[in-house]
Amino acid sequence: MPPASHLILPSPQRGGFMPERETIERAREDAREGKSPSTQAGEFVREEMHHIREGKHGAASTKQAIAIGLSKARRSGVKLSPPRGGKTSASTSQKAESDYRKGQSHSRRRPSATRSRATSNALKKKGRSAASSASLSKQARTAARNRGSSSHRNAARKASRTRKHARA
Repeated sequence: MPPASHLILPSPQRGGFMPERETIERAREDAREGKSPSTQAGEFVREEMHHIREGKHGAASTKQAIAIGLSKARRSGVKLSPPRGGKTSASTSQKAESDYRKGQSHSRRRPSATRSRATSNALKKKGRSAASSASLSKQARTAARNRGSSSHRNAARKASRTRKHARA
């Protein structure tokens, strides 16, 4: 098990959507506890939903809001591998790949201010309903429908193995 300190704190940037320190700390704690990269990334997705709800910016869809969170997680050093071929579009896979590389290399390059501002302004024009409980539950149901029964069974088995209760 690699040390949990592989999550890096990005350098501060003006106006960009940098993860909050508490989010990174929560993800680090998940890593220390041996939780999976997707669980660690969940902290970033959760933060993204909070940002949308409090009006920091919006998102075109729940899927986009989740994608933004996963992108932040990868860039912060969570070892969340990019989607396998055929799962998403080529451009999405490419973006995930570059985010992953950026998070694993400890590059000190500052993000482009112009590009960050453009992204921020575009997201500010989007709606807030992407983080509503109705759209989140709809997204969860759709995602669950696309998973097979063996996937559900494996998830339940893993949950029972890794449950956080005292074994008698």
